Amino acid sequence: MILAPVSALLRAQPAASGDPWSSDQLLQPADLAASLKGASPPLVICVGFPVLYRQKHVAKALLAGPASKPEGIERLKGFVAATPRNANVVIYCGCCPMPHCPNLRPAFSLLKNSGFGSVRVLNLPTNFHTDWAAKGYPVESAIAPSTPAAG
Repeated sequence: MILAPVSALLRAQPAASGDPWSSDQLLQPADLAASLKGASPPLVICVGFPVLYRQKHVAKALLAGPASKPEGIERLKGFVAATPRNANVVIYCGCCPMPHCPNLRPAFSLLKNSGFGSVRVLNLPTNFHTDWAAKGYPVESAIAPSTPAAG
């Protein structure tokens, strides 16, 4: 009987030291790829560098830009300003191994502190190319739209 509450507590722990998200808030690439095909895909926001986004990015993802910079944070705020706080939001960067990423933590913290209850981080432990593009998940190559798509 004690195992169920203990396992629930373990799942709610941060994914790694210093990460503001729990392991339950990490979204596996295959799960995101499947949800992109669904009737209600999540709002996917790249919080990484524009040069990487232009090369390849998750299909239908918006570019906020690097959340480690004030302009990236401001753009992220703009993208989600009119978004319902119960929306399914996925953020990713993929510039480098996740423990070293300068962009995910500020973006995740901003969204959680803004009242978003369903924010998840795309689990790209190595980088975007290795963990998403090279595995054949849906990508696009283009310049980011200037505003979020209506939906």
